[in-house]
Amino acid sequence: MTTQPADIFELARLNKADELKQALTDADVNATDGRGSTALIIAAYHNNAEAVEALLQAGANPDLQDAMGNSALMGVCFKGYTEIGQQLLQHNATVDLPNGNGATALTFAATFGHIGLIELLLKHGADRHLRDRFGKSPVDYARVQENIPALEILAPELLEDE
Repeated sequence: MTTQPADIFELARLNKADELKQALTDADVNATDGRGSTALIIAAYHNNAEAVEALLQAGANPDLQDAMGNSALMGVCFKGYTEIGQQLLQHNATVDLPNGNGATALTFAATFGHIGLIELLLKHGADRHLRDRFGKSPVDYARVQENIPALEILAPELLEDE
């Protein structure tokens, strides 16, 4: 863990982009808090587009992962924040980056039925067939959740038989 003034994490959480930009002149933009989260992960998870943009412009690495291996893109796919997903992908977030369990952003989007994010991730080359450490793919998670709209996008052939 990098020694860091706690205020950049709080500013990111509160979406205080102007204050965050100022604080970043003296702070490590990729520093982590006690849970291994970066300010970018925190801002993205709280749907704070202005803070996300300020952090990305300051050089935040969109692929850094917290202690569980989750990236900012995974967080927005869990929560359903398409706009921030787009921001992260425009700044070269790795679309198929796996977390500690091998899940990817598409796994989260498919599990929770975030259709806009599923489409966005696929447009950026996400692999719908990657399997996590449990042997399950995003398609499998969409099936378990009976998420028909997600399956219509990810695996329409599975619905033809039903």
